[in-house]
Amino acid sequence: MFSQSSAQLVRPNLVGFTLSPPGKASIASSSLPRFLRMESQSQPLQSISCASSPSNNLSQATPSSSLIESARIGEVKRVTKETNVSVKINLDGTGVADSSTGIPFLDHMLDQLASHGLFDVHVRATGDVHIDDHHSNEDIALAIGTALLKALGERKGINRFGDFTAPLDEALIHVSLDLSGRPYLGYNLEIPTQRVGNYDTQLVEHFFQSLVNTSGMTLHIRQLAGENSHHIIEATFKAFARALRQATENDPRRGGTIPRFDLSSTTFCYTHLDRINIIDYFKRSIVTVLRAEQSEGKLPDSLFIIEFIMS
Repeated sequence: MFSQSSAQLVRPNLVGFTLSPPGKASIASSSLPRFLRMESQSQPLQSISCASSPSNNLSQATPSSSLIESARIGEVKRVTKETNVSVKINLDGTGVADSSTGIPFLDHMLDQLASHGLFDVHVRATGDVHIDDHHSNEDIALAIGTALLKALGERKGINRFGDFTAPLDEALIHVSLDLSGRPYLGYNLEIPTQRVGNYDTQLVEHFFQSLVNTSGMTLHIRQLAGENSHHIIEATFKAFARALRQATENDPRRGGTIPRFDLSSTTFCYTHLDRINIIDYFKRSIVTVLRAEQSEGKLPDSLFIIEFIMS
């Protein structure tokens, strides 16, 4: 289970990495950490400029969203040894829910995400649910996070922040999020039962942690009241959907610009910081693995130089 105070650092397995010419690097998927085993159906990522010059990807303005890029759709296919997941999300949808995950309670929660976020959410998943729901729950969340990241694109004109408190009978859940590019989960739900139907309630935190890791959002979930497990979890997904809807919607006063933040009196482009955080994340992950492997005598001491370079 993940810590309540910070996001856990994923330890990637380095076995299986091979060097190839630029643009043709290959990685043995079975050796990678689960969150990296992803096959995208979308176009290859393009370099993003901090300049406010017109983009070829921008379409003509529409009355409802004149400053946000059209067709904000993210599509991802994720295949691992345990699961096969496909996700398609339209941020400018009408609330169409079309999910079949093999986990009925999770399907019900994804319906809330679509309905209350007004996103079109299409999820298909098969997995080793005969063992338990852990792998499917995780891989679906990882794929949704990646699809969300792709759908956001350059994030021009969005609010970036979202905040919502949702009641469901006796339950009251507050969700606040920032599409910052810095993955972090703050989570303090106190779900009184171990299961809702056949769904292990420990997987709720794991779902949001996995989604945070690939979407790069900062997410805080706080339980203000609640006694019924189903109500607590459902109110959480509803509050998350509404907060995410706020964050991804158009801010007309922003004039189509990309949200920015200041660091040490220097204004950095939002998307540039995404790259910095991703690079730093992998550097820290690789160093962690090297230290662990060396401490167990699995790597020669000569590899300390790699650790020095990566640190």
